[in-house]
Amino acid sequence: MAASGKLKIIPLGGLGEIGRNLMVLEWDRDILVVDAGVMFPEEEMLGVDLVIPNITYLAQNKDRLRGIVITHGHEDHTGALPYILPQLGPVHIYATPLTLGLISVKLREHRQLERCTLHTLTVREPVQVGAFRVEPFRVNHSIPDSVGLAITTPVGTIVHTGDFKFDHTPVDGKPTDFAKLAELGGEGVLCLLSDSTYADLPGYTPSEAVVSRALLQVMAQAPARVIVATFASHISRIQQVINAAFETGRKVAIFGRSMVQNVEV
Repeated sequence: MAASGKLKIIPLGGLGEIGRNLMVLEWDRDILVVDAGVMFPEEEMLGVDLVIPNITYLAQNKDRLRGIVITHGHEDHTGALPYILPQLGPVHIYATPLTLGLISVKLREHRQLERCTLHTLTVREPVQVGAFRVEPFRVNHSIPDSVGLAITTPVGTIVHTGDFKFDHTPVDGKPTDFAKLAELGGEGVLCLLSDSTYADLPGYTPSEAVVSRALLQVMAQAPARVIVATFASHISRIQQVINAAFETGRKVAIFGRSMVQNVEV
């Protein structure tokens, strides 16, 4: 029997822009949110530190919100959580272990941790969130524990890729789950929601193994200290620096509050 009802997919941020990712999926009385990120302001936005999604619709329907699923730990996918939770009340948040750790630190800083219940996601282990069956699958990105989502609805499967890169030699040794993607393709996909950052550029992105070799060479040849600048959320790059330092007998000093916090997590 065909399902009666309408599936709605409502982007509240992240389309046609870098950051502020928040996607709403709605079926009947159930709402599922994927990601809740911030965006850095444009040059003309004087006095604005961060831009967050407009969640007026979610606040008006917070009694129907069954959960927020986070694909990975970058700010453009998690950073809005401390600012939207006060408007949404008690919320269930689902994410992989590292992502949950980063979220916990941020929510504790903003005194918002008590407003939510955290649930750990495991790849290829589905969870039921209202009318939605959510199965995370591994994707490779610049931060470990990143996942895409196979979301089963009453009318078909939605695949949300999260941010991804096809790298056969990633830093953490865990490439994108191509077998799962093939399985989903064979079963049939109603809608693909895909990351497309820089997809209009020709060519392809080299493996992170290229960076690892370059870092090792620099540290082996440098006569004195080596200073590396990177985003605090680029966990894989930090791991590459630590690996290269270990192999060349160097000590590592980490500076910056956010970077120290992320390494501790």
